[in-house]
Amino acid sequence: MYVAGCYFSYLAISIAVTVWVARTLHRSGRVFLLDAFHGNAPLAESVNQLLVVGFYLVNIGYIALALKTADPLRDLRGVIELESGKIGVVLLILGGMHFFNMFVLAKMRRRTTHESVA
Repeated sequence: MYVAGCYFSYLAISIAVTVWVARTLHRSGRVFLLDAFHGNAPLAESVNQLLVVGFYLVNIGYIALALKTADPLRDLRGVIELESGKIGVVLLILGGMHFFNMFVLAKMRRRTTHESVA
């Protein structure tokens, strides 16, 4: 009983947070990408969409892999502890991916800015 409930709530929370973060990054990242690609809107939108797809694939893939547990869930406390640990890792991965993308895009932006000045 506890295992199935834990699985369903973990999936619901993790996927909801992933979708929310992806939508927020897609919406807010557009301006950054437009600047990084010197106003080339079709390229910026294409890269933005590709980043979202990759974001979904990595995160939902991890969420699916992390679903399995061997822990015996005998009470609600065990469910909460297991689920909070799993969701915490998902949040850390989401944050890590965000900072990695920002680092790569900022580096790319700096490089194209230096090339256009030279």
